[in-house]
Amino acid sequence: MDKRYSQMTVEELRAEVAELKVKAQKAEQMGMINEFAVHERKMLMAQAYMMDPKDFKSGETYEIIGSTDHFTITYMNGVFAWGNRNRSKEEEALPISVLGNKN
Repeated sequence: MDKRYSQMTVEELRAEVAELKVKAQKAEQMGMINEFAVHERKMLMAQAYMMDPKDFKSGETYEIIGSTDHFTITYMNGVFAWGNRNRSKEEEALPISVLGNKN
């Protein structure tokens, strides 16, 4: 059975990200868009576990990487930031690996 990302060392996570990147590239080349998206999301999750959640603070607003949206953190739960996108009333969770610069 595979380990959970939370149980992996940083080296194991780096190897997992590299393997997922290769799989994503192959899926993209073969036109398997859904499989490509799954590997991309798994990479984001593995990358989140290589980051320090303490670097992200409640009440702060961050850019969302690859988007023009901004995300304001309400609270942190592990490697997930819970909050609101573009001041919307709908709360959602994002892995911290998708959060960029503070605004």
